Amino acid sequence: MSIDLTEKTITAAVQQTFEGAKDERTRELFVALVRHLHDFAREVRLTGEEWFTAVDFLERVGHISSPTRQEFVLLSDILGLSALVDQINHGNGSATDSTLLGPFFVEGRPRAKNGADISGGIAGMPMFFHGTVVNTAGKAVAGAAVDTWHSDSEGFYDVQQADKLDGSPAMRALLTTDDDGHFWYRSIVPRYYPVPTDGPCGEILRAARRSPMRPEHIHFWFHAEGHEPLITMLFRGDDPYLEQDAVFGAKRALVADFVQHEAGETAPDGTVMTEPFQTVEWTFTLALHRA
Repeated sequence: MSIDLTEKTITAAVQQTFEGAKDERTRELFVALVRHLHDFAREVRLTGEEWFTAVDFLERVGHISSPTRQEFVLLSDILGLSALVDQINHGNGSATDSTLLGPFFVEGRPRAKNGADISGGIAGMPMFFHGTVVNTAGKAVAGAAVDTWHSDSEGFYDVQQADKLDGSPAMRALLTTDDDGHFWYRSIVPRYYPVPTDGPCGEILRAARRSPMRPEHIHFWFHAEGHEPLITMLFRGDDPYLEQDAVFGAKRALVADFVQHEAGETAPDGTVMTEPFQTVEWTFTLALHRA
């Protein structure tokens, strides 16, 4: 390796240091990363001050991240990288479209039986959700694990209200499909909301004069033996932010009907409701594991 590297020769010199990588994929990834990173710096004629600002920005992203706030995930989301990786690895097929995991999934969610109220007592318009899980042949998938989580009626997730809820989970649960592939639960209707803008990612959005809003949605993560995991969301079709999702995750194939019902009508669980409520139904299709 030369000690007299120049703007034109340094890239190849750095790439060469990865020739001894323990596996071919590691070498491929870092050689390409160095090439694109160096080409970017040369293309925009990156200044020393700009480089320092970028390093400081990434340091602050790390400092603000926590078990309940994944600022690096949010950074990937608002730059469209998360959506791109999902599209590269899943694309279009016969299974339900996948989309982003988002920064608000947590492992410590409670298990719930079908039909349970998972709202955690949070106030809001009642919502009754009924889902069916099938494979690409239309056969019911029994025993599938179903993670679901969403915001409250003001657009906040439980992890954003730890003090108010004393750390208790709400509007999230782990359910299991029955022998016919069904799962169902009661909660409250979520609402559109802005992604967190009080951290470094908010600086990017403000600098670009971009909307921070996400359309109303419900998250799902499915696991079933013999099938590929599916991470997806359902969106409300008349949401005002459907066309400008800040993290590029909305898809028309995932637009569901949130059906409005009036007080006095009977809910799917047989309860005669004394207040307005909404119902949502959807069939999710899982793909078999690739051979």
